[in-house]
Amino acid sequence: MTGVSIRDLVLEFPAASVRALDGLDLEVAEGSSMAIVGESGSGKSTLASVIGRLQPDSAHIPRGRVLVGEQDVLALSSNDLRVFRRERLAYIAQDPIGSLDPTMRIGRQLQLVLRTIGDDTSTARQTGLLEGMQIAHPERVLRLFPHQISGGMAQRVAIAMAMCRRPRLLIADEPTAALDAQVREEVIRLMFEQARHLGTTILWLSHDLTAVSRWCDEVAVMYAGRVVERGPAGSVFDTPVHPYTRALAHADPSRAARGERLAGIPGTPPLLHGESLGCAFAPRCAFALDECHAIRPEPSSIRHSLCIRTDELVANDREEVSA
Repeated sequence: MTGVSIRDLVLEFPAASVRALDGLDLEVAEGSSMAIVGESGSGKSTLASVIGRLQPDSAHIPRGRVLVGEQDVLALSSNDLRVFRRERLAYIAQDPIGSLDPTMRIGRQLQLVLRTIGDDTSTARQTGLLEGMQIAHPERVLRLFPHQISGGMAQRVAIAMAMCRRPRLLIADEPTAALDAQVREEVIRLMFEQARHLGTTILWLSHDLTAVSRWCDEVAVMYAGRVVERGPAGSVFDTPVHPYTRALAHADPSRAARGERLAGIPGTPPLLHGESLGCAFAPRCAFALDECHAIRPEPSSIRHSLCIRTDELVANDREEVSA
């Protein structure tokens, strides 16, 4: 099994003078499931690309370490990187149809994937993979092109293609965003069941806080290229610590009482042009002090929270509960 350890990772786009990752730290235990949540622009997809060293050529990584198991991904040779991607890593993309080759039938695509890992490429094997994803009439589906199947079925095919290689690490980038609610829940269930059966570590990028709490072991909340809070999925949104996590939880429609007005987060995420000297969330934070704009926060002992007021805010929460 494969865990992930990321230390002080910085990624910049020099031509645009943009810093996408600003000293990010993350630990994912082997065989566990970690959700990465945060607004668009927080750096989630950039992080996912770096783990497979799939970032654009225009990106520059001045410092940082990315370990997947015992392998230093940033130091792998071209040949070792190809082996790593083929044997240990799998991605499930957001667009199910777009992730499949439109010129090939489903069966042919499955056959090619199985061939690369030296597996049985027979029709029976392909049919078994689709049956495992609860696809009806798999023999018929094997003869179809991607445009001839629904989005939900396409995502099930994509998951089957990813998991048949028995990856040690699965990165799922909003894999159900284009699906309706009923299909979304079924696809998520199948993805997690397959991963747990194989002992695969999951890194799931998502905006669905309710699903994240239900399915994942841990949650990492990203903002401005850093993980600002990390902890057990069941408690991060029930008892959030960092002000940004609190704001996300208050803006989640599924957590609002009937008739309750949602509290939006004012402002927009920052576009960093270098290292954030203070707290990047300070301009939007209801708890910010003057020093928050000048002091770069370091992880607290409470859920890795990047806030200089973490201990104070948690103490105030406890007082309110006991009052």
